[in-house]
Amino acid sequence: MGDSLITVVAIALAAVLMFVFPLLTVSQNSDSTSALSVQNATTEFVENIRSKGQITRDAYDRYIQTINSTGNTFDVQIEVQILDENPGKKTTQTSQTKIGENIYYTKYTTQVLEEIGVGTNDPKSKTKMILKEGDIVTVMASNTNTTIAQTLRNFLYRIAGSNTSSIAASHSGIVTSNGSN
Repeated sequence: MGDSLITVVAIALAAVLMFVFPLLTVSQNSDSTSALSVQNATTEFVENIRSKGQITRDAYDRYIQTINSTGNTFDVQIEVQILDENPGKKTTQTSQTKIGENIYYTKYTTQVLEEIGVGTNDPKSKTKMILKEGDIVTVMASNTNTTIAQTLRNFLYRIAGSNTSSIAASHSGIVTSNGSN
């Protein structure tokens, strides 16, 4: 009886060592590759916005297509802080190069997507958002699906909470040129 129990335990342990850990390693490498790809795409998207001074529907669609090509689904958050050129009439000199406080107002993902016409098939809708020098753009992407590596880690290590994303990227920067109308 004792030898049978030890044999069953040994077979179960061998199965875990032979199949589960290599699968975990391969799936973690896949997540790492996907994370690198998403980080590169996010950086390229933001740098394109910074250099051109505009967010276009085509650039956004290419970005979404690139990150979705990893086989995962993503929640993309865009935040654009727009430099207010007229912060008030309390001061006599309101130039952004003067010493003092710059005032920004913020547009978030839904406002940006609405402005560039994502989700509308109206041919008269705008397809780009014009930015100016000094505006700040931030893009964050994190996966919404559960990858194989996340499932295995949660099973093996009993990590509490399934809201942790293993593939995430963010990039931000200040717009360096005025967009053209």
